[in-house]
Amino acid sequence: MKPLDPRLLRYARSARGYLALTVALGLATAACAVAQALLIGHALGPVIADGASRAAVAPLVGWLAVVIAVRTAVVAVQERYAHRAATRAVAELRHQVVLAASRPGRHAAAARGPEVVTLATRGLDSLEPYFVRYLPQLVLAATVTPAALLVVLGLDWISAALVAGTIPLVPLFMWLVGVMTQGRSQRGLATMERLGAQVLDLVAGLPTLRAFGRELGPATRVRALGDAHRRATMGTLRIAFLSGMVLELLTTLCVALVAVGVGLRLVYGDVGLVVGLAVLVLAPEVFAPLRQVGLHFHASTDGVAAAEAAFAVLDEPAPVPGTRPAPSLADATLRLEGVSVRTPHGDFPHRLDLPLRPGRVLALAGPSGGGKSTAVEVALGLLAPDEGRVLLTSESPDVSLREDAPRSDDGAPGPVDLADVDLPSLWSQVAWLPQRPVLEPGTLAEAAGAADVTAAERDAAAARTGLDAVLAALPEGWDTPLGRGGVGLSVGQRQRVALTRVLLRPAPLVVLDEPTAHLDTAAEEVVLSTVRALREAGSTVLLVTHRPAVLAVADEVVTVAGHPAVGHDEPDSSDAVALGSVGTASGGAS
Repeated sequence: MKPLDPRLLRYARSARGYLALTVALGLATAACAVAQALLIGHALGPVIADGASRAAVAPLVGWLAVVIAVRTAVVAVQERYAHRAATRAVAELRHQVVLAASRPGRHAAAARGPEVVTLATRGLDSLEPYFVRYLPQLVLAATVTPAALLVVLGLDWISAALVAGTIPLVPLFMWLVGVMTQGRSQRGLATMERLGAQVLDLVAGLPTLRAFGRELGPATRVRALGDAHRRATMGTLRIAFLSGMVLELLTTLCVALVAVGVGLRLVYGDVGLVVGLAVLVLAPEVFAPLRQVGLHFHASTDGVAAAEAAFAVLDEPAPVPGTRPAPSLADATLRLEGVSVRTPHGDFPHRLDLPLRPGRVLALAGPSGGGKSTAVEVALGLLAPDEGRVLLTSESPDVSLREDAPRSDDGAPGPVDLADVDLPSLWSQVAWLPQRPVLEPGTLAEAAGAADVTAAERDAAAARTGLDAVLAALPEGWDTPLGRGGVGLSVGQRQRVALTRVLLRPAPLVVLDEPTAHLDTAAEEVVLSTVRALREAGSTVLLVTHRPAVLAVADEVVTVAGHPAVGHDEPDSSDAVALGSVGTASGGAS
C-alpha cells in the first residue's frame, strides 16, 4: 500500500479529520523542536563560554520549560486522538467490508466467506499501529525533518551539507529492508485467514463430525496452522526489531558524523558555541522522524496487508440492483438455465438446468459439496452465476394478462431475467429454512412466529409439525423463554419450531435446505408431513436433501453435479462444510 493510500480516506471518512489534526500537530511539533534547540543553545552557550549568571539565562530557561510542556501536550493529544481515530476508521472499514461481502447478487468470486470473516474480525485490528504510530511519524517526517534542516542550514551550512548528504542513506536502507521482507506480511495474513476458515468450518460441521466419531480428526491440522501463524507473527516481529536496530545504528552514525565535525570546528574556533549546541540538538531531530517511519512501517505491515485485502473486497464492482417488481411466484416458473458457479475446486454446480414450477415439490440431490446450496443461492438472487441465467416465466394465459405478469424488455409477456428483478419483492414471497435455523432470543411463540396468530392456528400448525409434544413437556408452553439460537431446545426441537414458523407464514415458494439433518425417523416423518401440507396449500417447495424418504415425496428430482478443476477431485464431506458455510451464513441472515 502507498504511504497514504487515498482509498483509506475514501472508505474511512473519520481518517480525514484525523489526518488534518495530525498535520497541524506535526507543524506544532516542528516549531517546538526548532525553538527548543535554539533556546538550549542560547541558554547554555553564555553560561559555558562567558560564565553568565543564573539570573541572566533564567528567562530563556523559563521559555524552554514552556516549549517542552507544549511539546509534551502535543504528543499527548496526538496519542489520544490517534487511538480514537484508529478505532473509528477500523469500525468504518469493517462495516463497509461486511456490507460489500454480503450484498445480494455478489459474484461468486467475491463470496469468500471465511476469509472475509477473518479479515473483518482480527485482520483489520492490525491496522491500528498504522494509524497510531506510522501515520503520525510520516507527517513528522514531512514537517519536522525539512524544518530542522532549513534551520541548520541557516546556522551552519557545513553541518547542513553533512546532514543533507547522509539523509538519503535512511530511505535507502529502508528500501533494502523492505525488499528483503517483501510478502512476509501477506503470507502471515493468508496463514491467519486459512486458520480462521478452518476453525469456522470445524465449528459449523462439528455436529456431523461428532456423529461419526471424527471430532478429534482436524485437531492436528488446526494445531499445525496455529504453529504456522505463530511462526509468521514472530517472523514479522523479528523483522521489525532488526529493521529498527539497523535504522537506529545508521542514524546514530550520521548524527555522530555531524557532532565530530562541529566539535573539531569548535576547537579551532570556526563556529560559535551557541550555534554548535543548537546544531547538535537539531541534528537528531532531522533523522528521528525518518527512523521512526521505517521502524513503525515494518511494525504495521500486518495492518497494511489487511487494508489491501479490505480494498480488494470493497473495490469489487457492485451488482446493479434490478428495478422490476417480482411477479407472483404462485403462478410464475423459476428456471435455472445452464447455471455454473466457479470455485477454487471447479464448477459447483456445473451447467445446471432446474425448472421450479408453481405448486410442485422439487428436490435437489447429489453428492456433498456438489453445489446444491449454491444453486439455492443462485435461485434466490443471492449469488450471481458465472455462466447461465435465472428466468421468471409464466405459462398460464390468464396470468399473462395481469399487470404483475413476467414481461420481456419490449413489454410483451415472456421470461424476465432475475438480474432485472427487485430482489426484496421476490424475497417477500419466499420462506427459507436453512440447514441451521436461526432463532432469535425471546419466547417460543415469538421464535415460531405464533405471537400474532390465533390460538387455533398455532395449535394446528404445532400439531402438524409435532411441536405440540414439545409444548406439552414445557411448563410455560408458548411462553417458554429461549436463548440466542434456540438455546434451551434440542436440535430436533429447534427444527420443529422452524417448521412451525414456515407453516404459520405461508409463502408461494418454500425452500428447505437439508430439513431432516440430525433428525431421527420419527422427526423425519414430521418433515415429510409438513412438505405434503405445504404442497396441498399450493406452495412451491424446493428441497435440498440426501434422504431417500424425502426424495420420494418430491414430484421432481434434479441431480446437482459439479465439474472439478484440473488437479482436483470431487469435494468430500469435509469440503462440503467449507463450501456450504457461506450459503448457510447468508441464509440465516436473510
